[in-house]
Amino acid sequence: MQVTTIGLDLAKNIFQVHGVTADGKVVFNRSLRRAQLLAFFENLEPCLVGMEACGSSHHWARELQKLGHDVHLMPAMYVKAYVKRGKSDAVDAEAICEAVTRSTMRFVAIKSEEQQGILFLHRARDLVVRQRTQLSNMLRGLLSEFGIVIAQGIGSAMKFAKAVLDGKKSAIPEVAVDVLANLSNQLLDLHLRIHWYDKRLRFEAQKDPRVKLLKTIPGVGPTTASAIVATAGNGHQFRNGREFAAWLGLTPLNRSSGGKEKLGRITKMGDRYVRRLLVTGMTSRLRQVSVNPDRIDPWVIALLERKPSRLATVAMANKTARIIWAVLTRNECYRPRVA
Repeated sequence: MQVTTIGLDLAKNIFQVHGVTADGKVVFNRSLRRAQLLAFFENLEPCLVGMEACGSSHHWARELQKLGHDVHLMPAMYVKAYVKRGKSDAVDAEAICEAVTRSTMRFVAIKSEEQQGILFLHRARDLVVRQRTQLSNMLRGLLSEFGIVIAQGIGSAMKFAKAVLDGKKSAIPEVAVDVLANLSNQLLDLHLRIHWYDKRLRFEAQKDPRVKLLKTIPGVGPTTASAIVATAGNGHQFRNGREFAAWLGLTPLNRSSGGKEKLGRITKMGDRYVRRLLVTGMTSRLRQVSVNPDRIDPWVIALLERKPSRLATVAMANKTARIIWAVLTRNECYRPRVA
């Protein structure tokens, strides 16, 4: 009996495979160790393989594609509906095998090694940025106990840390002085690391023509552009710009029933990192309204007259996501519409 469809439940060391024939008859449902996985698929005829999009899934998808198999990745939340009862590796593999054959299933594009290398850089930079924020907040909290207040913003924290290392005295106990110097040195070191990551991101962004196209969109810088290209690729897995915006969690939550349309806040279901970069970029662009009002789209000005600024930035991020999809799929630079 020839296996036509396999559901593969991934793990660190023990993998579960569930294989069926064309008529749905179960051929095997067994566990494999990590060292046995590729050898097992080498002995099989090319078939359809389904996996959940999770840690290491893109790596295994690339390896199985090299063996000639047709591999599809699926969001784990979409596979959950096909779990019959209970929770085990065998049940999960069976659910994956069934879900991958559904015509309405949505699949995740398999990332290349180059894409994951850029995401490696983004994840490391995001970690250092969060560590710098945590450290600056800790400094503010500790110094407030002695009546010392640092102004808001990372720039004020960096300025205070430099003053401490330059020998500025503070009215705090001697034991706290050494701790303050140590934390200030650590804060400055994290700040320099972030600058290194930013330079490396700009350097890598110059190599990809798709990043250069996205940088022509207002509010999209090299960091945001490279993150989008590394995450979404060419964007052809989405049918339109609204699907791409919904994938980023920037569309309203629809809870309509009985013919009554009810839209709530944005879903926040997609990639949190890219969504945050887009909203941050739109927030920076919105600040230019008072400085350079001539450079702002009239649609943005009309939006600010009706909605608060935070809601306006999210709406701008939604619109920019649709523009990004159009630029990626058409492979052409952004051309603003002239009234």
